[in-house]
Amino acid sequence: MTMDSTKRGWLRPRYNSPLVQVGLIGLVCFCCPGMFSALSGLGGGGQVDHTVANNANTALYTAFAIFGILGGGIYNILGPHMTLFTGCTTYVLYAASFLYYNHKHNSTFVIIAGALLGVGAGLLWAGQGAIMTSYPTEERKGGYISLFWSIFSFGGVVGGFIPFILNYSSNDASVNDGTYIAFMSFMALGTILALGLLHPDRVIRDDGSKVTLVKYSDVWIEAWEIMKLFKNRNMLLLTPACWASNFFITYQFNNVNGLIFNVRTRGLNNAFYWVAQILGSIGIGYVLDFSFKSRRKRGFIGLGIVALLGTAIWGGGLANQLKYDSNKSALNDLDFKNSGSAYAGPFVLYFCYGLLDAMFQTLCYWTIGALADDSQTLSRYSGFYKGVQSAGAAVAWQIDSQKTSLLAQILINWGLTSLSYPLVFLVILLSVTDGTPKPEIKENELEQPASNNFTIESLENNSAIGQ
Repeated sequence: MTMDSTKRGWLRPRYNSPLVQVGLIGLVCFCCPGMFSALSGLGGGGQVDHTVANNANTALYTAFAIFGILGGGIYNILGPHMTLFTGCTTYVLYAASFLYYNHKHNSTFVIIAGALLGVGAGLLWAGQGAIMTSYPTEERKGGYISLFWSIFSFGGVVGGFIPFILNYSSNDASVNDGTYIAFMSFMALGTILALGLLHPDRVIRDDGSKVTLVKYSDVWIEAWEIMKLFKNRNMLLLTPACWASNFFITYQFNNVNGLIFNVRTRGLNNAFYWVAQILGSIGIGYVLDFSFKSRRKRGFIGLGIVALLGTAIWGGGLANQLKYDSNKSALNDLDFKNSGSAYAGPFVLYFCYGLLDAMFQTLCYWTIGALADDSQTLSRYSGFYKGVQSAGAAVAWQIDSQKTSLLAQILINWGLTSLSYPLVFLVILLSVTDGTPKPEIKENELEQPASNNFTIESLENNSAIGQ
């Protein structure tokens, strides 16, 4: 691929181009997981008692662990429209369950909605991972992952300002109804946008290659391929990184943002946490794509940067944690406006946590994306990543529910991320090469007919299974 073709792809994007399709899945995740992340980032789902949200999240991530692993196979069988649309609807239900809880204080609906969201999230993220990692050419995967992560994270920025604005003058410990309604509205929009994604066979890269030439799979093939993941050397080496990549979220959301600050300040902090995610993903994405000619060397440099920053940030987190005890008795209402310099240190720490999260996960996705080049294989790899990630998150939410010492929680988080670095190094050393073969198609297939434009008719025609 020439530099000129790359520039044309960015300056004159086609609807069936990887750029537009990755951007569209970014908008879907802006509206659904982005708003969910903002809701979770409030600590306890915006409730003063974290128990209900912790139990709902345990159910969520337990189901997510199962359907994350199965999600790649389901995506390969059903295709993007049905898989992603179904997944998105469960986000709306989850936000609605907290609105219900605000009035009825019955946790059953929230926990059931959490479990259903785990199923839906597994479907959504497996499809998202396949799109994000398989659509771009190998030398642009870091940039496309950063593009997706920036759009997705901006959902967290907007979602953070929602409770900040709507609860600015409130003295309540829990967020108001309008907050949940606003989240539901964005999630419903994302559900509709999911219908605009094209089938992978219709997506053409700027070098003239198709994303995949493989037709839809069937249940038995996918079941066998999923089983093989548990014997795959690279997936086993990446398991600690997968496990750690959402394990630390519980501690950061509940016991840093949700514990130290008041409601309106939590929303403001969340907005900047996701700004940090954007900056972190763009920064590490640039390193992973452009720092050296050798892809393997870029991976080593990116890993080194993440490891060094991660060590520094967790060290700062430990210093902050030592200021308050495991009984959570010494805090609770730092305010961005009234707390002066006492607010600055914890705010910067929380910002850095967002920076590290994006860099760590971008590195994980880039490494996975370097292991294959077709959407079917990468949907399975991404599903495995999200499944193991979610199993770790389910354990983390229960650890917090059991009132585990906060000092123990931060040490576990630091240890898990540190353990993953040498294993990711081995994956890059043993399996990341400087070129991936791609199937070519005829040059005249690059430009698609006008029917590729986003119309209701085209969406209906492309929703059929097996197309």
